[in-house]
Amino acid sequence: MRSLNDKRGRMEHGLFVAEGEKLIGEICSSHLRVRKIFALEDLFVGNEVEQVSPKEMERLSLLKTPSNSLALVEIPHHDLGREHLAGELTLALDDVQNPGNLGTIIRLADWYGIRNIICSPSTADCFNPKVVQATMGAILRVKVHYTELTPLLQKASREGVPVYGTFLEGENIYSSELSPNGIIVMGNEGRGIRPDTARCITHKILIPPYPADRRTTESLNVAMATGIVCSEFRRRSMR
Repeated sequence: MRSLNDKRGRMEHGLFVAEGEKLIGEICSSHLRVRKIFALEDLFVGNEVEQVSPKEMERLSLLKTPSNSLALVEIPHHDLGREHLAGELTLALDDVQNPGNLGTIIRLADWYGIRNIICSPSTADCFNPKVVQATMGAILRVKVHYTELTPLLQKASREGVPVYGTFLEGENIYSSELSPNGIIVMGNEGRGIRPDTARCITHKILIPPYPADRRTTESLNVAMATGIVCSEFRRRSMR
């Protein structure tokens, strides 16, 4: 169980941990396969369920505040086909490191109907226990892929898929033309979008401060910025 708190352990066993009655209930009703459930008395029934005491749950839990149930779930594997990039809106994350940010972004993608997120290999693991909890169940509906971004974005651009990225020198998102499809690249919390990735961007956009000439915070949190950008893209498509 403790090894599943580490990415290497999760990859070795092909399992991730989900905690909480509501989340586990959603997983049991989804396409994911549950290998084992540890729960306090009478929460779940089935051959894969093992009842444990509150003290045992405290030892099993990977969270600071133990929940009433914990499940071992098989890690799903998703294919990323060309059709996912051509006609849909897709998020690409360039080395987003904070598990809370990643979990929130997955939840935002679910809210705005974005079915695929493409992550650079150094982006936080989406099956980290903190990420899983932060998604509030969205991890069941949003497919997260890990691959090198540069060749993928270059190929998408050659095929006519617009690639957007947020930059301080970008065009005001509220006055620029936005396509209903394309790839939106969001960068690392401290460094932003890497230079190699930036060269693949075909449309640079900016979330402007208000008023524009006022001295303000240097940047927005990446999850907050993702929410604003996704909202504006979807607002345009509802016209």
